[in-house]
Amino acid sequence: MASESRLYTFSQETKDRLRKFRLGTSRAKDPQAVIYSIDKKTLEISPEDGEVYTDISALGDELPDHAPRYVLLSYPLTLPSGRLSVPYVMLYYLPVNCNQEVRMLYAGAKELMRSTAEVGKVVEIEEVEDLESIEEKLLEGAD
Repeated sequence: MASESRLYTFSQETKDRLRKFRLGTSRAKDPQAVIYSIDKKTLEISPEDGEVYTDISALGDELPDHAPRYVLLSYPLTLPSGRLSVPYVMLYYLPVNCNQEVRMLYAGAKELMRSTAEVGKVVEIEEVEDLESIEEKLLEGAD
């Protein structure tokens, strides 16, 4: 990770926002998501628009069909045992039709983004429609 941390950067403001989002969503009653992207020129990872999405379909509308994104997601769900859980995960959105250069850019920063955001799990999705089954993906291996 040492080489990635020298290549990709986070502003202090972005680091603070990551921490605030993680801590602020742990007791959320609705899904909470924020989209992050990488600036190709500066290699800075930052929130795409500063918006917190609480509607998964609205989130899907904002994901481009030609470029990868990281989505931090806090998703409240009820486990098979009946216990309430709020997993905090990173969705690694990697559309099939994005170009190889951008694909490599995001692949190179994936682990750095995961560790900086302090998420427990990374879920890879290739298309917006995969969001419809996100609850099943999060329940896999739970309880």
